Order: sequence, then C-alpha cells, then structure tokens
Amino acid sequence: MKREWLWIIVLSVCIVAILPWTALRWHKKPAGDYQIRALMPDGKVDKLPLEEYLIGVVAAEMPAEFKAEALKAQAVAARTYAAKRLSHVPMPDPGYDVDTTVLTQAWLSDKQMRTKWGLVGYWRYRARIAKAVEGTGGQVLVANGEYIDAFFYSSSGRKPTERSEEVWSEARPYLQNVSSGEENPERFVKKFTFSVQELAQKLNLSQVPTNISSADVKVVSRTTAGRVRTLTLFGRPFAATQLRTLLGLASTDIEWSIAPGQITFTTYGNGHAVGMSQYGANDLAQKGQGYEVILAHFYPGTKILTLAKQDR
Repeated sequence: MKREWLWIIVLSVCIVAILPWTALRWHKKPAGDYQIRALMPDGKVDKLPLEEYLIGVVAAEMPAEFKAEALKAQAVAARTYAAKRLSHVPMPDPGYDVDTTVLTQAWLSDKQMRTKWGLVGYWRYRARIAKAVEGTGGQVLVANGEYIDAFFYSSSGRKPTERSEEVWSEARPYLQNVSSGEENPERFVKKFTFSVQELAQKLNLSQVPTNISSADVKVVSRTTAGRVRTLTLFGRPFAATQLRTLLGLASTDIEWSIAPGQITFTTYGNGHAVGMSQYGANDLAQKGQGYEVILAHFYPGTKILTLAKQDR
C-alpha cells in the first residue's frame, strides 16, 4: 500500500513539473515576432504574435491528424497569406488585418480547440500543430520579390488543380494546372437535389419553369483542367463559380441527372481547386515528401524565404 502511494506522489510531482513547462513552451512569444490584428467574433480586435496566430489557423484549416509535413506546408501557406495582408493594409485602415472566418483565414482559439478535440485531443493535436508552425518559423512563399497568393482548399477530386485566371480571371504564374497529388479521386463525391421551384428561387429566376429537361442545362465552356467554367440553366448564363455559391455546391466539377420536376447535381472534390489541395498535400506527405517539395509542387516557380525579425 505504501509503495502504491509512493508511485502516486512521484507521478503527481512529475505532472506538476511537466505541465507548466509545456504550457510555457506553447505560449512563449518569440522575441521580435510580427504582430497581427485579428477581428474576433465579438467585434473586438486582438493583437496576436503572428506565429501564435498561425497555430489557430492551421487548427481551423487542416485536419490535425494529417502528416507533419502536410501541416508544415499549411503553416507556410497560411503565414504567407498573413504576411501579404500585413504588407498591404488598405486605406482607410479598417483597424484589423484578418478576421477568424474563411473571408480571410479561419482561426480557432484555445477554447474552441478544446471544444473541437476534447481535453486529451487538445494537448495532443495542439502540440503537433505548434511543432509544425515552429518547424517552419518565419518561412513564406515569394515570387518575383512579392508574397504570393498562397490559395489552398480541401480536395481536387478527380481532376488537376485550376489556373487562377480560369476561376478568378487574374493570372498568376505559380497557380497553374498541376496534378492533385491525391490517391483517392472520389474521396469527396456529393449529391445535391433541387426541385424546379427550389432551383428557381435560389437562382432568382423571374418565372418558375413548370418542369426541367436536358435541353435546359448546357455546358458553354470548360476549364483546361476539365471542370465546368460556364453553363446555361433555362437559357440564363452562369459562371460555374457563381452557380456553386448560389446552390451551395462543393466544387465546379459537376455532373447532373434529371428526373421529373427535379435535378440532381453531383460534385467531385471540395473547394475552388486553385493552389494547394490539402488532401493532396497529406497524400504526398504519406509518400515521404517534405513540405518544401509539396509547396514547390502546388506553387511552381516560388521560393521559400524567411521573414526578417522586427520589433513592433
């Protein structure tokens, strides 16, 4: 009995000694670190060290159980986005650099991480993410002397990545058609069914069609990667990106089938398909590729540089 109590006391002392050190290690603010102003959901603006902010971004944007090299690639992409926001403050200054939503970059607080993963998962996953951020400390992607637009998304599905000009009209030489790197092209296959009335409402059609036929849906053009770029519905033209937003579709790799009074859209992949596929990055990491190779694959022609230390 005395021996059991002795082990309990030793274990308790170890826990008391280790946990504060771990917390300090996680929350230590690097000297001279960049600061970023984040608009919180309650409307307040918090000023956070950039590297600490990035832990919340990676936690929100990529599954924490992904391979370490994929998490590192995500950290560099997220840091690049933040650095570009810091270097291009709009006028008049809105008073913050980023919010916590997908309008800039999603972000989770420590409290939200604990809610998402539970207490045990919080200690495990936050440590993995913090290690990935620390392992790429200050690193950003640059092309022609400027921070790149390091776009990323969930999954390319069955097709290569997209050229930026075929999705958002502006060309960027480092956002081209490259292989997705994904091992499972049908990881994300989703179906969305709408009645004619629902479709008319969501598309804001002035007249509700009585029915729908194959002649009412036509592809006008496709991207180089093969996704739908423009199409017509009931004679009205739509960009596929616009249709995706209006109908809440997962991607622009679209097929459809028609039944009496309704249409079912089937999408492959998840996201806009420009830049880095997160699932592709993880699949490449599982093959042993390092984060530098992963980033070079999805952002060809870019270089990894390290931010100079500054006091702000």
